[in-house]
Amino acid sequence: MRRPPVVPVVLAGFAAFLDLYATQPLLPMLARTFGASAFAVSLTITAPTVAVAITAPIIGRLADRFGLRLTIVASAVALTVTTGLAATSHTLSMLIFWRFMQGVSTPGIFASTVAYVHEVWPASHAGRATAAYLSGTIVGGFIGRAVAALVAAQGDWAAAFLWLGTLNAVVAVALWKWLPNETVRPRVFVPSWQKIRELFGNPRLVATFGVGFCVLFTQVAMFTYVTFHLAAPPFLLGTFALGWLFVTYLVGAVVTPLGGRWIDAYGHRVGIGSAMAFGAGGALLTLIPSIPVIVVGLALTATGVFIAQATTSSHIGAVTTQDRALAVGMYSTFYYAGGTAGSALPAAMWNRGGWPACVGLVVAVQAIGVAIALNFWRSDARADAGPAVEPVP
Repeated sequence: MRRPPVVPVVLAGFAAFLDLYATQPLLPMLARTFGASAFAVSLTITAPTVAVAITAPIIGRLADRFGLRLTIVASAVALTVTTGLAATSHTLSMLIFWRFMQGVSTPGIFASTVAYVHEVWPASHAGRATAAYLSGTIVGGFIGRAVAALVAAQGDWAAAFLWLGTLNAVVAVALWKWLPNETVRPRVFVPSWQKIRELFGNPRLVATFGVGFCVLFTQVAMFTYVTFHLAAPPFLLGTFALGWLFVTYLVGAVVTPLGGRWIDAYGHRVGIGSAMAFGAGGALLTLIPSIPVIVVGLALTATGVFIAQATTSSHIGAVTTQDRALAVGMYSTFYYAGGTAGSALPAAMWNRGGWPACVGLVVAVQAIGVAIALNFWRSDARADAGPAVEPVP
């Protein structure tokens, strides 16, 4: 049987992360423009992650009911509209509101695509397909930040959202044309709360929720507060230079597909342990006051985070056989709750101990994630593979 095309899945990943963290390189500029604190402008990161955390289970349930492809395409269209409307903001509060609405539009892509992979790919290749999707998220995350920084550096942060909205529109059309329908299977629907209770009865799945919280906490905390660190003396980097820091994401785009093969071959516990080791080492390197070393540290951190994302996302499919979109939606709640905490909690550490205190918090959270996985995930890679899922012909 022929496996479905990978390109639409990569584009879905691109769309899911194009806008979510696009304001990270703009935070020092937004603080100056609106006369706001680091915590206040960090809400442009917190708002969409809160929205995703709240709405992901609901969207996941709708995707299980109405179809994964339809949900992905509709969400891509909604993201296009809300991104364009963010450009009309005249106050920080209005910008935060539209960032929240962008977050509402995002989980239909995130949750549905991961579930889509496990619906249409054989289990033996699910890790690789998930890694391909995550490579799309990596490239999308980099392009979103780079475009925002490049346009805003010309003095108009609002125009950045118009450019991002245009990119969203192009991807939405491509998904509508190229993303194949999943196999339609008979579904017996029961009340959502009953399904949620059943999924919470799976300890390996619940442990995956906790690991996901730690993974996104790491990513958001590192890449949000490092912009304040590098915009301050002795570095004094401007908006354009801060945007190009995220080229470190592209290292992850190259490494993550290899990580998917590693996961398929050796199992999820090995994958998460290796990923967090990369991430912690990279975070500690950023304490050295040298921009080249900090860039290397960020590259290692990003690589670790993306391999961890591939591992946890693949693990969900391995430990659930029904209502996968709902399971991924529930996972997304915890995952993006981690992102919310990662954008807010380090503010207190920043105020008290600067960047070293933020790094210490990040490493501690990574250690907690590894401990959860080692205690609750199985060690047998073959057992982790889960039941085979026939691909679409």
